[in-house]
Amino acid sequence: MTVLLVAASLLIGVSLGVLGGGGSILTVPILVYLAGQGTKEAIASSLFVVGVTSLAALVPHAWARRVRWRTGLLFGAFSMAGAYGGGRLAEYVPGPVLLVGFALMMLATAVAMLRRPRHGHGQDRPEPDRAEGDRPEKGGPALAGISARGLAVGAVTGLVGSGGGFLVVPALAVLGGLPMGLAVGTSLLVIAMNSFAGLAGHLTGVTIDWGLALTVTAAAVIGSTAGARLAGRIPQHTLRAAFGWFVVVMGVLVLAQQLPAAVWTHPATWAVLGAGVGSGTTAVIASRARRAPQHP
Repeated sequence: MTVLLVAASLLIGVSLGVLGGGGSILTVPILVYLAGQGTKEAIASSLFVVGVTSLAALVPHAWARRVRWRTGLLFGAFSMAGAYGGGRLAEYVPGPVLLVGFALMMLATAVAMLRRPRHGHGQDRPEPDRAEGDRPEKGGPALAGISARGLAVGAVTGLVGSGGGFLVVPALAVLGGLPMGLAVGTSLLVIAMNSFAGLAGHLTGVTIDWGLALTVTAAAVIGSTAGARLAGRIPQHTLRAAFGWFVVVMGVLVLAQQLPAAVWTHPATWAVLGAGVGSGTTAVIASRARRAPQHP
């Protein structure tokens, strides 16, 4: 079990390094189902693991100029307030309800990531080189928009034990107009800020197994270093699609564990799932058709 736990922890780091998210999506189920922790203890521990791992993954992204510091710090500052409040509120919400809410939020986010971006909003623009990355940021999201999104993302972060990457990356890419490479790098700054703020809220009512948390964190940090090196070599549209489908799979797995068997045998459930799969497949095919070169 220890070997499997360390291997899964390495995957947490790789996910954060490559996608700028997914760490907590993996960490909570790993701590619950592999380490045998309670839901609330796993949520608090995941915030520590993801916070430290995000800081480690941030370093190579920052060195490659894939971090928008102004946008990240503003978004993160508002998110921290929401994360602390969400962490305090989580003490009064049943564990299964937290996990089901977590999974539903994951699926909603995946839909946003898999949709073709509007022109000028997170499209597959080339990554800036080192010199361009040093230029002042222009045309960033308005302060009101950053504050509203930051508070909302932070509240979910603290409530369900997510560092927020599965929400921050879409917010920066889809709503903030950043290319995926910059959204991934910048999200790591926000994730670290959110995670530690949410952890502070949880520590008022939860005790962490620090030995287990440090073991998982050490393995995740190693994975994050490798993942961050890969991120700059992967095309933007591939990163976006990989992130979206990864979140879909993890969301379905968490729901499968939490919802009663009767739900999965009900015809309405399969009708909804079939409609969702059909819509997603149609959207992907249509997106690829629009990107294909047009011949006279």
